[in-house]
Amino acid sequence: MSADATFPETIPALLAWRASCADASKGWLFFEGEAWTLRDVLAEVDRYAVGLAERGVMHGARVAIMTGNRPQTLFAWFAANQLGAIAMPLNLAYKPPELAGLLKVIAPRVVVVEAGSAERALLDAACAELEEARRPELVTPHALAKAGSGAPSVLVSPDDVAVLLATSGTTGAPKAVMQTHRTYALTAAAFPWWTGLTADDRLLVALPLFHINAQAYSVMGALGSGGSLAIMPRFSASRFWDQAKALGGTQFNAVGAIVNILLGTEAQASDRGHGVRLCYAALALPEERHRAFEERFGLAMTVGYGLSETTFGTVWPRGEPPRYGTMGTLRQHPRLGEISRARVVTDDGREAEDGESGEMWLDSPGMMRGYWPDADRAPGWFRTGDLVRRDRDGFYTFVARKKEVLRRRGENVAAAEIENVLAAHPTVAEAAVVGVPAALGEDDIVAYVVAANGETIDVEALREWTRARLADFKVPSQIHVRDALPRTATERVAKHLLK
Repeated sequence: MSADATFPETIPALLAWRASCADASKGWLFFEGEAWTLRDVLAEVDRYAVGLAERGVMHGARVAIMTGNRPQTLFAWFAANQLGAIAMPLNLAYKPPELAGLLKVIAPRVVVVEAGSAERALLDAACAELEEARRPELVTPHALAKAGSGAPSVLVSPDDVAVLLATSGTTGAPKAVMQTHRTYALTAAAFPWWTGLTADDRLLVALPLFHINAQAYSVMGALGSGGSLAIMPRFSASRFWDQAKALGGTQFNAVGAIVNILLGTEAQASDRGHGVRLCYAALALPEERHRAFEERFGLAMTVGYGLSETTFGTVWPRGEPPRYGTMGTLRQHPRLGEISRARVVTDDGREAEDGESGEMWLDSPGMMRGYWPDADRAPGWFRTGDLVRRDRDGFYTFVARKKEVLRRRGENVAAAEIENVLAAHPTVAEAAVVGVPAALGEDDIVAYVVAANGETIDVEALREWTRARLADFKVPSQIHVRDALPRTATERVAKHLLK
């Protein structure tokens, strides 16, 4: 890929560039009645970077962040990147065993967390499960911010890892996507072009900041467009439109569940007049529901497909008539041109014909470096694990997930992770987990369990066992006890029969 000399290629360079050409008095970041200009943000980032450097954070070190959807998460993330370090915002829903497993793999130098918070209590419990030598230092945002100014200048490369994004994969073992500065910078330039954002837009962060969507599309989109950013502490369907109006938002991103939840709320006066003009949705709705959402809330909605592994998936082409039910066409770049490629590959390894289902393979410069703690991925095609169909016009339609990863509340969930927790209960001999279509457009998680010899399974006790060890969105909505699980000829559990 040829370098784009007109646009920065790292997050620190992007921040500095945007601050240098922005109106010094114009607010860029908004949160609960407070506002920061980009110069204010840079000053906070510098102070945080000094505090991190004093704690031994340097190029390549990991900085975990557990402060949720607050400006402090951005300050800590950008400060880590300023030092050439790797930021990792964490999911606040994790339970201590999950956190302990992730911290063991990631080995962060520090974790940024508020003193006295529920998250601090979770981290204390998680760290107690680690060997003393492997426990990270827990530091508050306030302690970082009071460290002073004048952070060291560090050379950061576009292909350096900027952020780690936790993922369980198909096995359930903790790992993380290594996403690069190049991906974030490319997306900063491209997301406004894909969606028609301008410097007059204010992007609402309605999704969690540990998610690639909020990071790459909302935060980077605000920097790339020259617009501004407003953070919502959490998504609330009953308060969403009032919050959007109070924050002055004009655009937000949504996973499928959010769209369906908002559509399912009782009609109210705030449904219109909020000022939001555009929703980018990571779900292709049937035409009737898509139109109903736009009509009820008085906005336009566009659709795209992306992954933690790459922000360059597909999107509805701007300016063309909607192709309802599709994921759109391949995302390209406004200045670099056609930088994305895709294949649709059948189970026997051949190229699928138009209209035929196959696994989507992607390749672009906006691709992860690999999975931590594994080695860098080999250049070339990334197999998404998603089955799609492509039509002759180059539009893709999602069919199903090929890999054993479920989708719930906007998060990927490995069936194996839940099965391992269920099977660890003393009354359970075997467990199998499947996803079934849910009313909100994702998966309901259903578990089937077989009792150990001589044991009786108490379903509610088993559910509480699971809830104590896994984030709530991973806990099965149903648990069924069976005498045995169906098997294939090779003695694998026949999950298609369970479904």
